[in-house]
Amino acid sequence: MEKTRETVLRVEDLTVCFPGKLETVYAVNGISFHVDRGETLGIVGESGCGKSVSTMSVLGLVPGRGRVSGGRADFKGRDLLGLSRKELDAIRGNEIGIVFQDPIVSFNPVYTIGNQLMEPLLVHGKMDKEAARKKACEMLELVGITNPEERMRAYPHQFSGGMRQRAMIAMALICGPDLLIADEPTTALDVTIEAQIVELVKELQRQMEMGIIWISHDLGLMAGMADRIAVMYGGLIVETAPVELLYGAPAHPYTIGLLASLPRINEGYRRLESIEGMPPILRQFPASCPFANRCKRRTARCGEQVPPLRDLGGGHLAACWEV
Repeated sequence: MEKTRETVLRVEDLTVCFPGKLETVYAVNGISFHVDRGETLGIVGESGCGKSVSTMSVLGLVPGRGRVSGGRADFKGRDLLGLSRKELDAIRGNEIGIVFQDPIVSFNPVYTIGNQLMEPLLVHGKMDKEAARKKACEMLELVGITNPEERMRAYPHQFSGGMRQRAMIAMALICGPDLLIADEPTTALDVTIEAQIVELVKELQRQMEMGIIWISHDLGLMAGMADRIAVMYGGLIVETAPVELLYGAPAHPYTIGLLASLPRINEGYRRLESIEGMPPILRQFPASCPFANRCKRRTARCGEQVPPLRDLGGGHLAACWEV
């Protein structure tokens, strides 16, 4: 009998908006998802669909005027959305690690890599300075950076892009988190370094048994990275499934369109398909299917109601009236 995995994070009916002087942007519109220990959940979709906002908001990192207007985010028995800033500070970088998209703007340019790697251990009271320095060297070596003692004295600009991302991963994992949130961490890297980073994270996950939320626009990358995938569009999750089901039998027209736009080396010459139209401008809470204007299957009902996620079996859910 297969052992049931512990759920590390469970988000329910999360809603995030950005009130403005003239209008409100409804960035995330009542989404639910979970990630288990040792599992990788991939969140994919076009830019502006709500991927990053949905994860950053549960940690109190919504930028600007953004605010969480509803929902729960249960992390190990605590609702993150109800915690104070001080309580969240004790979790961020400690029990939940974060790898951002561009490490060059995430590292402080006037402090050495070593000082910044040691900081989480010192802030969260896990070690004294000498022990923290030793642990930081070990983490740099673990993520594949040679001569860690020397590299500890280097500044962020003295690292290549791939090395900075490795150092960012080391900093995110140095406190042994239960959950890692990776927000498009390989977008600015070439494909060779990207593959190395992906394999590194997968190996570290096996060693540390942490849950991972990996945010990306790259369905090709997610095929070899994730256990389950949630496809977002217009601030909603429109399809979610184990990776084999999603790629083998996609159900939502948006997911089908995304997969059809990927090149395949075993099919010879083939014109890549595209999804006509543009993503919606989220100036109102959705009252109909957000993909309706771009969908080839559209019916009158699609423009009148938001389709719920329907259970297709095997953990496969899709929000489409025509499925």
